[in-house]
Amino acid sequence: MRTKITGRNVPCVKFSRSGRKTLANGLVSRYNRVMRSIAQTTAFRHKEGNIMKASLPFKYIIADKKGQNYVVFDFKDDSGKRKRKWVTTDLPADCSYKALTAKVNVIVAKFYEEFLTGSLTKVKEAPKEKEKTELSEESLSDDAECKTGFEFTAFLDYWLETIKPTLARTSHQSYTRYITRIKNYFDERYPHLLLGNLTALQLQQFYNDKYNSGLSGNSVKHYHANIHKALKYAVKMDMLDINVADKVELPKIQKFEANFYNKDELEQLFEVFKGDRLELVVHIAAYYGLRKSEIIGLKWDSVNFKEKKLTVRRKVSSTYGSGKEMIFVENQLKTESSVRTFPLIPHIEQMLIERKTLEEYYSKLLGKDFDREYDGFVCRDNFGKLITPNFVTSHFKYIIQKNKLKHIRFHDLRHSCASLLLANGVSMKAIQEWLGHSTFNVTANFYSHLDFHSKVESAETIAKVLGGDSADTEQAIHDKGSEGKKSRKSST
Repeated sequence: MRTKITGRNVPCVKFSRSGRKTLANGLVSRYNRVMRSIAQTTAFRHKEGNIMKASLPFKYIIADKKGQNYVVFDFKDDSGKRKRKWVTTDLPADCSYKALTAKVNVIVAKFYEEFLTGSLTKVKEAPKEKEKTELSEESLSDDAECKTGFEFTAFLDYWLETIKPTLARTSHQSYTRYITRIKNYFDERYPHLLLGNLTALQLQQFYNDKYNSGLSGNSVKHYHANIHKALKYAVKMDMLDINVADKVELPKIQKFEANFYNKDELEQLFEVFKGDRLELVVHIAAYYGLRKSEIIGLKWDSVNFKEKKLTVRRKVSSTYGSGKEMIFVENQLKTESSVRTFPLIPHIEQMLIERKTLEEYYSKLLGKDFDREYDGFVCRDNFGKLITPNFVTSHFKYIIQKNKLKHIRFHDLRHSCASLLLANGVSMKAIQEWLGHSTFNVTANFYSHLDFHSKVESAETIAKVLGGDSADTEQAIHDKGSEGKKSRKSST
């Protein structure tokens, strides 16, 4: 975009909508006004008087960081390498336009002179929390710049925004948490690191630092998965030639062992939740192994009393914003396999009928005071308010501690359901479908160590083939398993 002023074409920046949002306090228009002002003055101190007839040999923006205005120059050195320089204006973000314009004129003029004479000197570094370069479709089309011109952490922001439409809300939130921590580390350790200059050694140091700080190998793996996926996308888009994350060594991953309640412990749990707001929620979690979000997402149209069926087809997630919990109802579950239909267990059916009857009673009793925002949802309190995910987590923990029960998370009721199914001879494949896991491997990785029943069957088979009493074999194995449990308890 160019503006005609006093017979000269002056370059002005045209930002994308997303770019405008990243620059606070109208910095785009301020930038363009400054450029016009420069064109009308003799700030450059060159007799030619026509240096602005074409674009400047560098770009710059005015960035507001930590309450102070900076001029950020983007240019190429004699070798063609892309560089960025930050120069402080020593002016606060809320300074007057007149003062900012005058200061920018001087800084740009000095930089221009130094650029032409080749006498650029090192200027003050930017703050660690720097202004990121906005990645647009236009800039991404320039292959030469893409491979060297963008900062690693700025690219992570771009990638995170790119994949957002492909992920469930909760998954994107999880990605965002990891990416934020990754950015904080690299901004502090390697400020202004370009995407093309990222090395396997730097990634390896990041993983080592995380592991040495006390994180498990599993947690380090999650960081690596995010970085690897982002860099894989960069390779796909010809922004990088190779994925340097392929070269690193990861710490050993500990096999997950789920915490769970046995039958007696679950009965005790049901007893302490009698009459509680979470009573129905807890029973559904234990009987069906549903995720917290899936239980809260149940609506009465998910319950078919006539055909005795219960269908999981939506979920409710939450996040915090402006100091309060925000609720999101999503029709897209984690995977396609998460959409599933169950037989309506008589015990749960009776509890649902009682819940529906109670809801109708309080709806009539309270009238206009009955909350109808989430009409149609099963898991509401007597005032019609939806039971939120965060309330489930916190209240479940409170009741467990109050009644001095063995500590488990609410999600561990899902593991408890799986363990009881395994203990009673249900196949791993059937459990995969019951829990809604995307693949058999996911189920096997979680619960293979609990599948003692299949080991007993294997022992009985080999005993029959090679000789020996299968009944004695089963008893011996059972006794051995019991001893192992006792020893683990005593060690803890």
